[in-house]
Amino acid sequence: MNTLKTKNKIIQQMEKDGIPLAEEVWFDKEYMYVKLTDGRIIGVPLERFPKLKKATKKQRENYRLIGHGYGIHWEDLDEDIRIETLLLPEHRLMKLRI
Repeated sequence: MNTLKTKNKIIQQMEKDGIPLAEEVWFDKEYMYVKLTDGRIIGVPLERFPKLKKATKKQRENYRLIGHGYGIHWEDLDEDIRIETLLLPEHRLMKLRI
């Protein structure tokens, strides 16, 4: 199957599930920001992701979008974050960690 067909299937499934894709990622001192394909920009406290909080600016900026924007991967940190995880309320995220 070619890459374009695979990408289209992923995007179609995520749209069906109501999950936007990531387009861009950037940071300030306290937050990670992600621009989504539905036009939203979300800010997530770095406190939620200890590896990212402890990382250097260079390590944070060395990311790639995986699954056509389904998630974000930091090779240097061995960290992967799914976009749907970023959209969870804090209390739901805490339950997932238990």
